[in-house]
Amino acid sequence: MIIGVISAFIATIGFSIIFHVPKEELIFCGSIGALGWLVYLLCIDFGSSPIVANFIASLIVSQGSSSLAKIRKIPVTILLIPGIIPVVPGAATYQTMHSLLLGDYMEAASYASYTFQVAAVIAGAIALTTMLPRILGTVNK
Repeated sequence: MIIGVISAFIATIGFSIIFHVPKEELIFCGSIGALGWLVYLLCIDFGSSPIVANFIASLIVSQGSSSLAKIRKIPVTILLIPGIIPVVPGAATYQTMHSLLLGDYMEAASYASYTFQVAAVIAGAIALTTMLPRILGTVNK
């Protein structure tokens, strides 16, 4: 698990460099990505489904990015986009395309379904953490 979290940290920093994140924010981006991957792995270890684990990890990454962006006084996307990379279903997307090329359409449909579900929960988690404070803020007025 430790090697996976360290790998997620390094991979997130690598993507941050590709996305031209300012150098002083690289450690924070790596930390957000590593935290998201750690949460994902812990959820899986506790018996959660990969979809639920992705949702919870995405919630943590999104909320962590939002909170840290306020502290650092930077746009949330600087931390969020690289930070979400470790939980993006790249392997499932690859398997979908590989199965399509081999002509195994049932397996491709299975992988594609999983990929779309994970993409949907990632988007839902980001939308939830973005919109919920605004909704609750208007209710309290």
